[in-house]
Amino acid sequence: MEICNQTTGETFILIGLSHKPDTLVLLFIGIFIMYFTCQSSNILITLLIYMDSHLHTPMYFFLSNLSFLDVSFTSVTLPKLLDVIVDGNKISFIGCMVQCHCVLTFQSTEYILLAVMAFDRFVAICKPLHYLLIMNNKLCVFLSLFSWITIYIFTVPITILISTLQFCSSCEINHFYCDVMALLQLSCSDILRIQIIIFIAAALLGIPCFLLTLISYIFIGQNILAIRTTSGRSKAFSTCSSHLTVVTLLYLVLFCLYLRPPSETFLTDGKIISLLNIGVIPMLNPLIYTLRNKDVKCALKKLIR
Repeated sequence: MEICNQTTGETFILIGLSHKPDTLVLLFIGIFIMYFTCQSSNILITLLIYMDSHLHTPMYFFLSNLSFLDVSFTSVTLPKLLDVIVDGNKISFIGCMVQCHCVLTFQSTEYILLAVMAFDRFVAICKPLHYLLIMNNKLCVFLSLFSWITIYIFTVPITILISTLQFCSSCEINHFYCDVMALLQLSCSDILRIQIIIFIAAALLGIPCFLLTLISYIFIGQNILAIRTTSGRSKAFSTCSSHLTVVTLLYLVLFCLYLRPPSETFLTDGKIISLLNIGVIPMLNPLIYTLRNKDVKCALKKLIR
Protein backbone atom coordinates (compact mmCIF):
# COMPACT_ATOMS: atom_id res chain seq x y z
CA MET A 1 0.00 0.00 0.00
CA GLU A 2 1.41 3.38 -1.00
CA ILE A 3 1.30 6.04 1.70
CA CYS A 4 0.13 9.52 0.72
CA ASN A 5 2.46 12.42 1.37
CA GLN A 6 0.42 15.55 1.80
CA THR A 7 3.36 17.83 1.05
CA THR A 8 4.54 16.26 -2.21
CA GLY A 9 2.00 13.64 -3.16
CA GLU A 10 -0.23 14.93 -5.98
CA THR A 11 -1.31 11.64 -7.53
CA PHE A 12 -3.67 8.80 -6.71
CA ILE A 13 -3.30 5.12 -7.56
CA LEU A 14 -6.31 3.47 -9.21
CA ILE A 15 -6.42 -0.22 -8.33
CA GLY A 16 -8.44 -1.00 -11.48
CA LEU A 17 -10.44 -4.11 -12.28
CA SER A 18 -7.81 -6.86 -12.47
CA HIS A 19 -4.09 -7.48 -11.93
CA LYS A 20 -3.92 -10.82 -13.74
CA PRO A 21 -1.75 -10.46 -16.88
CA ASP A 22 -3.70 -13.11 -18.80
CA THR A 23 -6.95 -11.17 -18.42
CA LEU A 24 -5.66 -7.66 -19.23
CA VAL A 25 -5.72 -8.14 -23.02
CA LEU A 26 -9.28 -9.47 -23.02
CA LEU A 27 -10.31 -6.76 -20.59
CA PHE A 28 -8.80 -4.05 -22.80
CA ILE A 29 -10.53 -5.40 -25.91
CA GLY A 30 -13.87 -5.67 -24.13
CA ILE A 31 -13.69 -2.13 -22.70
CA PHE A 32 -12.58 -0.71 -26.06
CA ILE A 33 -15.47 -2.38 -27.92
CA MET A 34 -17.87 -1.16 -25.24
CA TYR A 35 -16.59 2.42 -25.51
CA PHE A 36 -16.56 2.45 -29.33
CA THR A 37 -20.08 0.99 -29.56
CA CYS A 38 -21.43 3.44 -27.00
CA GLN A 39 -19.89 6.48 -28.69
CA SER A 40 -20.77 5.57 -32.27
CA SER A 41 -24.37 4.47 -31.55
CA ASN A 42 -25.22 7.46 -29.36
CA ILE A 43 -23.67 9.94 -31.80
CA LEU A 44 -25.58 8.27 -34.65
CA ILE A 45 -28.91 8.63 -32.81
CA THR A 46 -28.19 12.29 -32.07
CA LEU A 47 -27.43 12.94 -35.76
CA LEU A 48 -30.57 11.10 -36.88
CA ILE A 49 -32.75 13.17 -34.56
CA TYR A 50 -31.10 16.38 -35.73
CA MET A 51 -31.33 15.59 -39.46
CA ASP A 52 -34.80 14.00 -39.71
CA SER A 53 -37.67 16.46 -39.25
CA HIS A 54 -40.05 13.60 -38.34
CA LEU A 55 -38.02 13.10 -35.16
CA HIS A 56 -38.35 16.71 -34.02
CA THR A 57 -40.74 15.84 -31.20
CA PRO A 58 -40.42 16.12 -27.40
CA MET A 59 -39.68 12.40 -26.97
CA TYR A 60 -36.76 12.43 -29.38
CA PHE A 61 -35.56 15.79 -28.06
CA PHE A 62 -35.10 14.21 -24.64
CA LEU A 63 -33.63 11.08 -26.24
CA SER A 64 -30.95 13.21 -27.93
CA ASN A 65 -30.17 14.71 -24.52
CA LEU A 66 -29.81 11.22 -23.09
CA SER A 67 -27.51 10.16 -25.94
CA PHE A 68 -25.30 13.23 -25.45
CA LEU A 69 -25.23 12.50 -21.72
CA ASP A 70 -24.13 8.90 -22.31
CA VAL A 71 -21.37 10.05 -24.66
CA SER A 72 -20.09 12.47 -22.01
CA PHE A 73 -20.49 9.97 -19.16
CA THR A 74 -18.41 7.25 -20.80
CA SER A 75 -15.80 9.70 -22.11
CA VAL A 76 -14.68 10.70 -18.61
CA THR A 77 -14.28 7.12 -17.35
CA LEU A 78 -13.63 4.44 -19.98
CA PRO A 79 -10.62 6.08 -21.75
CA LYS A 80 -8.89 6.43 -18.38
CA LEU A 81 -9.72 2.80 -17.60
CA LEU A 82 -8.05 1.78 -20.88
CA ASP A 83 -5.03 3.88 -19.88
CA VAL A 84 -4.92 2.18 -16.48
CA ILE A 85 -4.88 -1.24 -18.16
CA VAL A 86 -2.14 -0.34 -20.66
CA ASP A 87 0.11 2.37 -19.28
CA GLY A 88 -0.29 2.57 -15.53
CA ASN A 89 -2.71 3.25 -12.77
CA LYS A 90 -1.76 6.77 -11.70
CA ILE A 91 -4.07 9.78 -11.93
CA SER A 92 -3.26 13.34 -10.90
CA PHE A 93 -5.07 15.01 -8.04
CA ILE A 94 -6.68 17.56 -10.38
CA GLY A 95 -7.59 14.85 -12.88
CA CYS A 96 -9.16 12.80 -10.10
CA MET A 97 -11.23 15.75 -8.86
CA VAL A 98 -12.42 16.55 -12.40
CA GLN A 99 -13.36 12.93 -13.05
CA CYS A 100 -15.12 12.65 -9.69
CA HIS A 101 -17.14 15.81 -10.39
CA CYS A 102 -18.08 14.77 -13.94
CA VAL A 103 -19.16 11.26 -12.92
CA LEU A 104 -21.24 12.60 -10.05
CA THR A 105 -22.83 15.25 -12.28
CA PHE A 106 -23.58 13.05 -15.30
CA GLN A 107 -24.87 10.16 -13.20
CA SER A 108 -27.22 12.42 -11.24
CA THR A 109 -28.36 14.23 -14.39
CA GLU A 110 -29.32 10.91 -15.97
CA TYR A 111 -31.78 10.13 -13.17
CA ILE A 112 -33.42 13.55 -13.53
CA LEU A 113 -33.58 13.24 -17.32
CA LEU A 114 -35.14 9.77 -17.16
CA ALA A 115 -37.77 11.11 -14.74
CA VAL A 116 -38.53 13.91 -17.22
CA MET A 117 -38.85 11.34 -20.01
CA ALA A 118 -41.22 9.30 -17.82
CA PHE A 119 -43.40 12.40 -17.40
CA ASP A 120 -43.31 12.90 -21.18
CA ARG A 121 -44.55 9.31 -21.72
CA PHE A 122 -47.26 9.86 -19.09
CA VAL A 123 -48.59 12.90 -20.95
CA ALA A 124 -48.37 11.09 -24.32
CA ILE A 125 -50.38 8.07 -23.14
CA CYS A 126 -52.72 9.54 -20.52
CA LYS A 127 -53.30 12.98 -22.12
CA PRO A 128 -52.82 12.32 -25.86
CA LEU A 129 -55.16 15.10 -27.05
CA HIS A 130 -53.28 17.70 -24.99
CA TYR A 131 -49.79 16.29 -25.57
CA LEU A 132 -48.46 18.97 -27.91
CA LEU A 133 -50.15 21.67 -25.87
CA ILE A 134 -48.55 20.52 -22.60
CA MET A 135 -45.17 19.40 -23.95
CA ASN A 136 -44.52 22.60 -25.90
CA ASN A 137 -41.07 23.82 -26.90
CA LYS A 138 -40.68 26.14 -23.91
CA LEU A 139 -41.46 23.40 -21.41
CA CYS A 140 -39.14 20.91 -23.15
CA VAL A 141 -36.24 23.38 -23.13
CA PHE A 142 -36.94 24.26 -19.49
CA LEU A 143 -37.02 20.60 -18.41
CA SER A 144 -33.83 19.90 -20.34
CA LEU A 145 -32.02 22.84 -18.74
CA PHE A 146 -33.41 21.86 -15.35
CA SER A 147 -31.94 18.36 -15.79
CA TRP A 148 -28.51 19.69 -16.71
CA ILE A 149 -28.17 22.70 -14.40
CA THR A 150 -29.99 21.88 -11.15
CA ILE A 151 -27.64 19.12 -10.10
CA TYR A 152 -24.67 21.55 -10.04
CA ILE A 153 -26.17 23.07 -6.88
CA PHE A 154 -25.07 19.89 -5.08
CA THR A 155 -22.18 18.48 -7.14
CA VAL A 156 -20.04 21.64 -7.07
CA PRO A 157 -20.02 21.93 -3.24
CA ILE A 158 -19.36 18.17 -2.92
CA THR A 159 -16.38 18.36 -5.28
CA ILE A 160 -14.97 21.46 -3.57
CA LEU A 161 -15.22 19.82 -0.13
CA ILE A 162 -13.62 16.59 -1.39
CA SER A 163 -10.71 18.59 -2.83
CA THR A 164 -9.99 20.01 0.64
CA LEU A 165 -9.84 16.62 2.37
CA GLN A 166 -6.61 15.22 3.79
CA PHE A 167 -5.59 11.79 2.46
CA CYS A 168 -2.97 10.81 4.99
CA SER A 169 -3.32 7.01 5.07
CA SER A 170 -3.15 5.77 1.48
CA CYS A 171 -3.28 7.06 -2.10
CA GLU A 172 -4.71 3.80 -3.44
CA ILE A 173 -8.31 4.13 -4.65
CA ASN A 174 -9.88 0.68 -4.70
CA HIS A 175 -11.79 1.37 -7.90
CA PHE A 176 -11.21 1.96 -11.62
CA TYR A 177 -12.21 5.64 -11.42
CA CYS A 178 -12.34 8.38 -8.78
CA ASP A 179 -15.53 7.38 -7.04
CA VAL A 180 -16.90 9.68 -4.34
CA MET A 181 -17.42 6.92 -1.77
CA ALA A 182 -13.97 5.43 -2.44
CA LEU A 183 -12.36 8.84 -1.88
CA LEU A 184 -14.27 9.38 1.35
CA GLN A 185 -13.02 6.03 2.65
CA LEU A 186 -9.42 7.16 2.13
CA SER A 187 -9.78 10.46 3.95
CA CYS A 188 -8.70 11.05 7.54
CA SER A 189 -10.60 14.37 7.66
CA ASP A 190 -14.10 15.03 8.92
CA ILE A 191 -16.48 14.03 6.10
CA LEU A 192 -19.71 14.86 7.90
CA ARG A 193 -20.47 17.95 5.77
CA ILE A 194 -20.05 16.00 2.55
CA GLN A 195 -22.28 13.21 3.82
CA ILE A 196 -24.96 15.75 4.77
CA ILE A 197 -24.89 17.32 1.29
CA ILE A 198 -25.10 13.87 -0.35
CA PHE A 199 -28.05 13.01 1.89
CA ILE A 200 -29.80 16.30 1.05
CA ALA A 201 -29.19 15.76 -2.68
CA ALA A 202 -30.69 12.27 -2.46
CA ALA A 203 -33.67 13.59 -0.50
CA LEU A 204 -34.37 16.58 -2.76
CA LEU A 205 -33.51 15.11 -6.16
CA GLY A 206 -32.91 11.35 -6.09
CA ILE A 207 -36.03 10.23 -4.23
CA PRO A 208 -38.39 12.65 -6.09
CA CYS A 209 -37.01 11.44 -9.45
CA PHE A 210 -37.67 7.82 -8.50
CA LEU A 211 -41.16 8.63 -7.21
CA LEU A 212 -42.03 10.70 -10.29
CA THR A 213 -40.93 7.84 -12.55
CA LEU A 214 -42.80 5.26 -10.47
CA ILE A 215 -46.03 7.30 -10.25
CA SER A 216 -45.92 8.10 -13.97
CA TYR A 217 -45.77 4.41 -14.85
CA ILE A 218 -48.51 3.53 -12.36
CA PHE A 219 -50.85 5.91 -14.21
CA ILE A 220 -49.54 4.68 -17.57
CA GLY A 221 -50.23 1.08 -16.55
CA GLN A 222 -53.76 1.93 -15.40
CA ASN A 223 -54.43 3.76 -18.67
CA ILE A 224 -53.13 0.89 -20.80
CA LEU A 225 -55.18 -1.68 -18.90
CA ALA A 226 -58.28 0.45 -19.43
CA ILE A 227 -57.92 0.14 -23.23
CA ARG A 228 -60.35 -2.53 -24.45
CA THR A 229 -58.62 -3.75 -27.61
CA THR A 230 -55.44 -5.80 -27.59
CA SER A 231 -53.99 -3.84 -30.50
CA GLY A 232 -54.66 -0.57 -28.68
CA ARG A 233 -52.92 -1.79 -25.53
CA SER A 234 -49.99 -3.07 -27.57
CA LYS A 235 -49.64 0.24 -29.42
CA ALA A 236 -49.82 2.26 -26.20
CA PHE A 237 -47.28 0.03 -24.44
CA SER A 238 -44.87 0.22 -27.39
CA THR A 239 -44.58 3.99 -26.95
CA CYS A 240 -43.06 3.59 -23.49
CA SER A 241 -41.54 0.10 -23.50
CA SER A 242 -38.05 1.28 -24.50
CA HIS A 243 -37.90 3.93 -21.79
CA LEU A 244 -39.32 1.51 -19.22
CA THR A 245 -36.60 -1.02 -20.09
CA VAL A 246 -33.84 1.59 -19.70
CA VAL A 247 -35.26 2.86 -16.39
CA THR A 248 -35.62 -0.68 -15.01
CA LEU A 249 -32.02 -1.57 -15.89
CA LEU A 250 -30.66 1.64 -14.39
CA TYR A 251 -32.51 1.38 -11.09
CA LEU A 252 -31.73 -2.32 -10.73
CA VAL A 253 -28.03 -1.51 -11.05
CA LEU A 254 -28.43 1.41 -8.64
CA PHE A 255 -30.14 -0.73 -6.00
CA CYS A 256 -27.56 -3.50 -6.38
CA LEU A 257 -24.75 -0.96 -6.01
CA TYR A 258 -25.93 0.99 -2.97
CA LEU A 259 -28.58 -1.12 -1.21
CA ARG A 260 -26.82 -4.46 -0.97
CA PRO A 261 -25.39 -5.82 2.31
CA PRO A 262 -21.59 -5.70 2.66
CA SER A 263 -19.65 -8.92 2.10
CA GLU A 264 -16.14 -10.15 1.43
CA THR A 265 -16.62 -9.71 -2.31
CA PHE A 266 -18.40 -6.37 -1.96
CA LEU A 267 -15.58 -4.27 -3.45
CA THR A 268 -15.01 -6.59 -6.41
CA ASP A 269 -18.71 -6.95 -7.13
CA GLY A 270 -19.15 -3.20 -6.70
CA LYS A 271 -16.62 -2.55 -9.46
CA ILE A 272 -18.45 -4.92 -11.81
CA ILE A 273 -21.80 -3.29 -11.06
CA SER A 274 -20.22 0.15 -11.55
CA LEU A 275 -18.92 -0.99 -14.93
CA LEU A 276 -22.48 -1.99 -15.86
CA ASN A 277 -23.66 1.46 -14.86
CA ILE A 278 -20.88 3.41 -16.58
CA GLY A 279 -20.28 1.32 -19.68
CA VAL A 280 -22.87 -1.34 -20.41
CA ILE A 281 -26.10 0.65 -19.87
CA PRO A 282 -24.96 3.67 -21.98
CA MET A 283 -24.02 1.16 -24.70
CA LEU A 284 -27.40 -0.59 -24.52
CA ASN A 285 -29.54 2.58 -24.40
CA PRO A 286 -29.35 3.42 -28.13
CA LEU A 287 -29.80 -0.25 -29.08
CA ILE A 288 -32.94 -0.54 -26.93
CA TYR A 289 -34.46 2.62 -28.38
CA THR A 290 -33.50 1.71 -31.95
CA LEU A 291 -34.58 -1.95 -32.02
CA ARG A 292 -38.07 -1.15 -30.73
CA ASN A 293 -38.63 2.11 -32.60
CA LYS A 294 -39.95 2.25 -36.16
CA ASP A 295 -39.36 6.00 -36.53
CA VAL A 296 -35.65 5.69 -35.77
CA LYS A 297 -35.35 2.70 -38.12
CA CYS A 298 -36.98 4.69 -40.94
CA ALA A 299 -34.67 7.64 -40.31
CA LEU A 300 -31.66 5.31 -40.39
CA LYS A 301 -32.79 3.81 -43.71
CA LYS A 302 -33.17 7.31 -45.17
CA LEU A 303 -29.66 8.22 -44.00
CA ILE A 304 -28.20 5.05 -45.53
CA ARG A 305 -29.94 5.75 -48.84
